[in-house]
Amino acid sequence: MAGNSFGDAFRVTTFGESHGSGLGCIIDGCPAGIKVNEEFLQSEMDRRKPGAKSAAVTARKESDRAEILSGVFEGMTTGTPVAILIRNENQHSKDYSNIKDVFRPGHGDYTYFEKYGIRDYRGGGRTSGRETCARVAAGAFAKMFLAQYGISVTAYTRKAAGILAEETDFTEIDRNLMRCPDKKAAEKMLAAVEEYRMNKNSCGGIVECVIKGAGTGLGEPVFDKADAMLAHAVLSIGAVKGIEFGAGFESADSDGKTNNDQMRSGPVFKTNNAGGILAGVTNGNDIIFRAAVKPVPSIFLEQETIDVNGENCSIIIEGRHDVCLCPRIIPVIEAMSAITIADLILRNRASRA
Repeated sequence: MAGNSFGDAFRVTTFGESHGSGLGCIIDGCPAGIKVNEEFLQSEMDRRKPGAKSAAVTARKESDRAEILSGVFEGMTTGTPVAILIRNENQHSKDYSNIKDVFRPGHGDYTYFEKYGIRDYRGGGRTSGRETCARVAAGAFAKMFLAQYGISVTAYTRKAAGILAEETDFTEIDRNLMRCPDKKAAEKMLAAVEEYRMNKNSCGGIVECVIKGAGTGLGEPVFDKADAMLAHAVLSIGAVKGIEFGAGFESADSDGKTNNDQMRSGPVFKTNNAGGILAGVTNGNDIIFRAAVKPVPSIFLEQETIDVNGENCSIIIEGRHDVCLCPRIIPVIEAMSAITIADLILRNRASRA
Protein backbone atom coordinates (compact mmCIF):
# COMPACT_ATOMS: atom_id res chain seq x y z
CA MET A 1 0.00 0.00 0.00
CA ALA A 2 1.45 3.33 -1.11
CA GLY A 3 0.38 6.80 -0.03
CA ASN A 4 1.05 6.67 3.71
CA SER A 5 3.29 9.75 3.73
CA PHE A 6 2.49 13.47 3.49
CA GLY A 7 4.72 16.50 3.12
CA ASP A 8 8.07 17.23 1.53
CA ALA A 9 10.46 19.05 3.90
CA PHE A 10 8.36 18.17 6.99
CA ARG A 11 7.36 14.66 6.00
CA VAL A 12 4.99 12.51 8.04
CA THR A 13 4.48 8.77 7.58
CA THR A 14 1.80 6.96 9.59
CA PHE A 15 1.35 3.23 10.21
CA GLY A 16 -0.94 0.83 12.05
CA GLU A 17 -4.54 -0.35 12.09
CA SER A 18 -7.59 0.13 14.26
CA HIS A 19 -7.47 -3.40 15.74
CA GLY A 20 -3.75 -4.11 15.46
CA SER A 21 -1.17 -3.79 18.21
CA GLY A 22 -0.87 -0.05 17.78
CA LEU A 23 -0.46 2.93 15.49
CA GLY A 24 2.20 5.54 15.07
CA CYS A 25 4.07 8.03 12.95
CA ILE A 26 7.55 8.97 11.81
CA ILE A 27 8.36 12.64 11.20
CA ASP A 28 11.27 13.00 8.79
CA GLY A 29 12.67 16.53 8.46
CA CYS A 30 11.58 17.83 11.85
CA PRO A 31 14.10 20.62 12.56
CA ALA A 32 16.48 20.35 15.49
CA GLY A 33 16.07 22.68 18.43
CA ILE A 34 12.30 22.56 18.91
CA LYS A 35 11.40 22.55 22.59
CA VAL A 36 9.23 19.48 23.13
CA ASN A 37 6.37 19.74 25.61
CA GLU A 38 5.21 16.18 26.25
CA GLU A 39 2.24 17.41 28.28
CA PHE A 40 1.07 19.39 25.26
CA LEU A 41 1.56 16.34 23.04
CA GLN A 42 -0.62 14.25 25.34
CA SER A 43 -3.24 16.99 25.64
CA GLU A 44 -3.59 16.98 21.86
CA MET A 45 -4.01 13.20 21.90
CA ASP A 46 -6.66 13.53 24.62
CA ARG A 47 -8.70 15.95 22.50
CA ARG A 48 -9.07 13.31 19.80
CA LYS A 49 -9.31 10.10 21.82
CA PRO A 50 -12.59 8.19 22.18
CA GLY A 51 -14.57 7.79 25.37
CA ALA A 52 -15.72 11.37 26.00
CA LYS A 53 -19.00 11.79 27.89
CA SER A 54 -20.95 12.94 24.87
CA ALA A 55 -23.77 11.54 22.76
CA ALA A 56 -21.62 12.32 19.70
CA VAL A 57 -18.67 10.12 20.64
CA THR A 58 -17.99 6.37 20.65
CA ALA A 59 -17.79 4.59 24.00
CA ARG A 60 -14.49 2.88 23.08
CA LYS A 61 -11.95 3.62 25.83
CA GLU A 62 -8.35 4.27 24.83
CA SER A 63 -5.67 6.13 26.77
CA ASP A 64 -3.96 7.10 23.50
CA ARG A 65 -0.68 7.61 25.33
CA ALA A 66 1.92 8.91 22.89
CA GLU A 67 5.29 7.24 23.40
CA ILE A 68 8.23 9.09 21.82
CA LEU A 69 10.73 6.50 20.59
CA SER A 70 13.35 8.68 18.90
CA GLY A 71 14.33 12.15 17.74
CA VAL A 72 14.12 13.89 21.13
CA PHE A 73 16.94 14.37 23.65
CA GLU A 74 16.81 16.37 26.87
CA GLY A 75 13.52 17.93 25.86
CA MET A 76 14.63 19.10 22.40
CA THR A 77 14.31 17.69 18.89
CA THR A 78 17.67 16.52 17.55
CA GLY A 79 16.95 16.76 13.83
CA THR A 80 16.79 12.97 13.45
CA PRO A 81 13.48 11.25 12.63
CA VAL A 82 10.90 11.54 15.38
CA ALA A 83 9.06 8.25 15.95
CA ILE A 84 5.89 8.08 18.06
CA LEU A 85 3.92 4.98 19.05
CA ILE A 86 0.31 4.77 20.30
CA ARG A 87 -0.69 1.30 21.49
CA ASN A 88 -4.23 -0.07 21.09
CA GLU A 89 -5.72 -1.20 24.40
CA ASN A 90 -9.48 -1.61 24.05
CA GLN A 91 -10.29 -3.42 20.80
CA HIS A 92 -13.53 -5.43 20.62
CA SER A 93 -12.75 -7.31 17.41
CA LYS A 94 -15.60 -9.79 18.04
CA ASP A 95 -18.05 -6.93 17.41
CA TYR A 96 -17.16 -7.21 13.72
CA SER A 97 -17.45 -10.98 13.26
CA ASN A 98 -20.91 -10.63 11.71
CA ILE A 99 -19.59 -8.46 8.86
CA LYS A 100 -16.60 -10.60 7.94
CA ASP A 101 -18.11 -11.45 4.54
CA VAL A 102 -20.43 -8.43 4.15
CA PHE A 103 -19.64 -4.92 2.93
CA ARG A 104 -20.75 -2.00 5.11
CA PRO A 105 -22.47 0.81 3.16
CA GLY A 106 -20.53 4.08 3.28
CA HIS A 107 -17.27 2.37 4.30
CA GLY A 108 -14.19 1.40 2.31
CA ASP A 109 -14.93 -2.32 2.69
CA TYR A 110 -15.94 -2.89 -0.93
CA THR A 111 -13.31 -0.68 -2.57
CA TYR A 112 -10.47 -2.10 -0.43
CA PHE A 113 -11.55 -5.65 -1.18
CA GLU A 114 -11.71 -4.92 -4.92
CA LYS A 115 -8.32 -3.19 -4.88
CA TYR A 116 -6.32 -5.57 -2.66
CA GLY A 117 -8.32 -8.82 -2.65
CA ILE A 118 -8.24 -8.77 1.16
CA ARG A 119 -9.53 -6.47 3.88
CA ASP A 120 -9.23 -6.09 7.63
CA TYR A 121 -12.89 -6.19 8.59
CA ARG A 122 -12.11 -5.50 12.28
CA GLY A 123 -12.97 -1.84 12.43
CA GLY A 124 -11.75 -1.17 8.91
CA GLY A 125 -8.00 -1.33 9.42
CA ARG A 126 -6.37 1.72 7.84
CA THR A 127 -9.78 3.12 6.80
CA SER A 128 -10.79 3.51 10.45
CA GLY A 129 -10.91 6.94 12.02
CA ARG A 130 -8.52 5.55 14.61
CA GLU A 131 -5.71 5.98 12.06
CA THR A 132 -5.94 9.71 12.71
CA CYS A 133 -4.42 9.45 16.21
CA ALA A 134 -1.00 9.18 14.54
CA ARG A 135 -1.70 12.35 12.56
CA VAL A 136 -2.55 14.22 15.75
CA ALA A 137 0.74 13.12 17.32
CA ALA A 138 2.68 14.44 14.32
CA GLY A 139 0.54 17.58 14.29
CA ALA A 140 1.50 18.31 17.90
CA PHE A 141 5.17 18.50 16.84
CA ALA A 142 4.20 20.73 13.91
CA LYS A 143 2.30 23.02 16.30
CA MET A 144 5.32 23.22 18.61
CA PHE A 145 7.42 24.25 15.60
CA LEU A 146 4.83 26.83 14.45
CA ALA A 147 4.64 28.33 17.93
CA GLN A 148 8.18 29.66 17.42
CA TYR A 149 6.76 31.76 14.56
CA GLY A 150 3.66 32.89 16.47
CA ILE A 151 1.40 30.81 14.22
CA SER A 152 -1.77 29.29 15.67
CA VAL A 153 -4.27 26.82 14.18
CA THR A 154 -7.81 26.77 15.58
CA ALA A 155 -10.68 24.64 14.29
CA TYR A 156 -14.24 24.39 15.59
CA THR A 157 -17.69 23.07 14.72
CA ARG A 158 -19.46 25.64 12.56
CA LYS A 159 -22.43 23.40 11.81
CA ALA A 160 -23.67 20.03 13.05
CA ALA A 161 -26.95 18.12 12.68
CA GLY A 162 -28.22 20.97 10.52
CA ILE A 163 -27.66 23.61 13.25
CA LEU A 164 -25.41 26.57 12.38
CA ALA A 165 -23.25 28.47 14.86
CA GLU A 166 -24.04 32.17 14.52
CA GLU A 167 -21.41 33.47 16.97
CA THR A 168 -17.64 32.95 16.95
CA ASP A 169 -16.18 33.06 20.45
CA PHE A 170 -12.89 31.14 20.54
CA THR A 171 -13.01 30.95 24.35
CA GLU A 172 -16.21 28.92 24.10
CA ILE A 173 -14.79 26.15 21.89
CA ASP A 174 -13.38 23.93 24.65
CA ARG A 175 -16.20 24.70 27.07
CA ASN A 176 -18.75 22.47 25.32
CA LEU A 177 -18.74 18.90 24.03
CA MET A 178 -19.42 19.92 20.41
CA ARG A 179 -16.36 22.24 20.35
CA CYS A 180 -18.58 24.97 18.97
CA PRO A 181 -17.75 28.71 19.31
CA ASP A 182 -21.43 29.50 19.96
CA LYS A 183 -22.77 28.34 23.37
CA LYS A 184 -26.45 28.42 22.42
CA ALA A 185 -25.85 26.63 19.12
CA ALA A 186 -23.74 24.01 20.92
CA GLU A 187 -26.64 23.16 23.22
CA LYS A 188 -28.97 22.75 20.24
CA MET A 189 -26.38 20.63 18.43
CA LEU A 190 -26.00 18.28 21.39
CA ALA A 191 -29.76 17.85 21.69
CA ALA A 192 -30.03 17.08 17.97
CA VAL A 193 -27.12 14.63 18.10
CA GLU A 194 -28.75 12.85 21.04
CA GLU A 195 -31.90 12.47 18.98
CA TYR A 196 -29.90 10.92 16.14
CA ARG A 197 -28.31 8.55 18.63
CA MET A 198 -31.67 7.51 20.04
CA ASN A 199 -32.87 6.85 16.49
CA LYS A 200 -29.78 4.68 15.84
CA ASN A 201 -28.64 7.07 13.11
CA SER A 202 -25.80 9.58 12.58
CA CYS A 203 -25.27 13.12 11.30
CA GLY A 204 -22.63 15.27 9.64
CA GLY A 205 -21.47 18.86 9.91
CA ILE A 206 -19.03 21.57 8.91
CA VAL A 207 -15.72 22.32 10.64
CA GLU A 208 -14.17 25.74 10.15
CA CYS A 209 -10.45 26.35 10.64
CA VAL A 210 -8.55 29.62 11.14
CA ILE A 211 -4.77 29.83 10.81
CA LYS A 212 -3.35 33.04 12.27
CA GLY A 213 0.15 34.44 11.85
CA ALA A 214 1.21 32.55 8.73
CA GLY A 215 2.35 35.79 7.11
CA THR A 216 3.00 36.24 3.40
CA GLY A 217 4.81 34.09 0.87
CA LEU A 218 3.90 30.53 1.85
CA GLY A 219 2.92 28.25 -1.02
CA GLU A 220 4.69 26.89 -4.07
CA PRO A 221 3.11 27.66 -7.45
CA VAL A 222 1.95 25.93 -9.56
CA PHE A 223 0.95 22.50 -8.26
CA ASP A 224 1.84 23.00 -4.59
CA LYS A 225 -0.21 26.10 -3.89
CA ALA A 226 -0.92 26.72 -0.20
CA ASP A 227 -4.64 26.09 -0.65
CA ALA A 228 -3.98 23.03 -2.81
CA MET A 229 -1.70 21.53 -0.16
CA LEU A 230 -4.16 22.31 2.64
CA ALA A 231 -6.94 20.77 0.56
CA HIS A 232 -4.83 17.65 0.02
CA ALA A 233 -4.12 17.43 3.73
CA VAL A 234 -7.70 17.91 4.87
CA LEU A 235 -9.35 15.82 2.16
CA SER A 236 -7.01 12.95 3.10
CA ILE A 237 -9.04 12.65 6.31
CA GLY A 238 -11.53 9.86 5.67
CA ALA A 239 -14.78 11.61 6.64
CA VAL A 240 -14.10 14.92 4.83
CA LYS A 241 -15.99 15.23 1.54
CA GLY A 242 -15.48 18.88 0.63
CA ILE A 243 -13.46 22.02 1.38
CA GLU A 244 -13.76 25.72 0.62
CA PHE A 245 -11.55 28.72 1.34
CA GLY A 246 -12.76 32.21 2.26
CA ALA A 247 -15.99 32.98 0.42
CA GLY A 248 -15.73 29.53 -1.14
CA PHE A 249 -18.67 28.42 -3.25
CA GLU A 250 -20.51 31.67 -2.57
CA SER A 251 -17.96 33.41 -4.79
CA ALA A 252 -19.57 31.65 -7.76
CA ASP A 253 -22.62 33.91 -7.27
CA SER A 254 -20.57 37.04 -6.63
CA ASP A 255 -19.00 39.60 -9.00
CA GLY A 256 -15.42 40.75 -9.40
CA LYS A 257 -15.80 44.08 -7.63
CA THR A 258 -17.42 42.41 -4.62
CA ASN A 259 -15.23 39.32 -4.50
CA ASN A 260 -11.85 41.06 -4.88
CA ASP A 261 -10.16 41.83 -1.57
CA GLN A 262 -9.32 45.49 -2.12
CA MET A 263 -6.15 46.81 -0.48
CA ARG A 264 -5.10 49.90 1.41
CA SER A 265 -1.74 51.09 2.73
CA GLY A 266 -0.23 48.78 5.28
CA PRO A 267 -0.99 46.69 3.38
CA VAL A 268 -4.47 45.98 4.68
CA PHE A 269 -7.14 43.96 2.92
CA LYS A 270 -10.64 45.37 3.33
CA THR A 271 -12.16 41.86 3.10
CA ASN A 272 -10.93 38.26 3.17
CA ASN A 273 -12.93 36.53 0.45
CA ALA A 274 -9.72 34.80 -0.71
CA GLY A 275 -9.35 33.09 2.65
CA GLY A 276 -5.82 34.42 3.11
CA ILE A 277 -4.40 32.89 -0.08
CA LEU A 278 -3.91 34.58 -3.49
CA ALA A 279 -2.53 32.72 -6.50
CA GLY A 280 -1.63 29.88 -4.15
CA VAL A 281 0.52 32.08 -1.89
CA THR A 282 -0.44 33.37 1.55
CA ASN A 283 -1.17 37.13 1.61
CA GLY A 284 -0.92 37.86 5.33
CA ASN A 285 -4.62 37.60 6.10
CA ASP A 286 -5.93 34.83 8.32
CA ILE A 287 -6.18 31.57 6.40
CA ILE A 288 -9.81 30.46 6.68
CA PHE A 289 -11.36 27.29 5.29
CA ARG A 290 -14.35 25.04 5.97
CA ALA A 291 -14.51 21.26 5.65
CA ALA A 292 -17.66 19.23 5.07
CA VAL A 293 -17.78 16.18 7.36
CA LYS A 294 -20.06 13.36 6.26
CA PRO A 295 -22.38 11.44 8.61
CA VAL A 296 -20.76 8.49 10.37
CA PRO A 297 -21.41 5.46 8.10
CA SER A 298 -21.64 2.95 10.99
CA ILE A 299 -25.28 3.19 12.05
CA PHE A 300 -27.46 0.73 13.93
CA LEU A 301 -30.26 0.57 11.37
CA GLU A 302 -30.78 -2.25 8.87
CA GLN A 303 -29.28 -1.44 5.45
CA GLU A 304 -29.12 -3.15 2.08
CA THR A 305 -25.74 -4.32 0.79
CA ILE A 306 -23.93 -7.24 -0.86
CA ASP A 307 -21.57 -9.92 0.39
CA VAL A 308 -18.12 -10.93 -0.89
CA ASN A 309 -19.79 -13.21 -3.45
CA GLY A 310 -21.83 -10.33 -4.88
CA GLU A 311 -25.11 -11.60 -3.45
CA ASN A 312 -27.75 -9.22 -2.10
CA CYS A 313 -28.16 -9.19 1.68
CA SER A 314 -28.86 -6.84 4.58
CA ILE A 315 -26.70 -5.70 7.47
CA ILE A 316 -27.08 -4.34 10.99
CA ILE A 317 -23.78 -2.97 12.30
CA GLU A 318 -22.81 -3.65 15.91
CA GLY A 319 -20.03 -2.23 18.08
CA ARG A 320 -19.15 1.25 19.38
CA HIS A 321 -19.29 4.17 16.98
CA ASP A 322 -19.47 7.96 16.90
CA VAL A 323 -22.76 9.65 16.03
CA CYS A 324 -21.25 12.95 14.83
CA LEU A 325 -17.55 13.19 14.00
CA CYS A 326 -17.17 16.96 14.26
CA PRO A 327 -15.90 17.19 17.88
CA ARG A 328 -13.22 14.51 17.40
CA ILE A 329 -12.20 15.45 13.86
CA ILE A 330 -11.34 19.02 14.94
CA PRO A 331 -7.87 18.13 16.36
CA VAL A 332 -7.23 16.03 13.24
CA ILE A 333 -7.99 18.96 10.92
CA GLU A 334 -5.78 21.19 13.08
CA ALA A 335 -2.98 18.61 12.94
CA MET A 336 -3.04 18.23 9.16
CA SER A 337 -3.17 22.01 8.76
CA ALA A 338 -0.21 22.50 11.09
CA ILE A 339 1.80 19.82 9.27
CA THR A 340 1.08 21.56 5.95
CA ILE A 341 2.09 25.02 7.18
CA ALA A 342 5.26 23.63 8.80
CA ASP A 343 6.16 21.95 5.52
CA LEU A 344 5.54 25.14 3.52
CA ILE A 345 7.65 27.20 5.94
CA LEU A 346 10.62 24.85 5.56
CA ARG A 347 10.21 24.77 1.78
CA ASN A 348 9.94 28.56 1.67
CA ARG A 349 13.45 28.91 3.11
CA ALA A 350 14.77 27.92 -0.32
CA SER A 351 12.60 30.33 -2.34
CA ARG A 352 15.13 33.16 -2.65
CA ALA A 353 18.83 33.87 -2.06
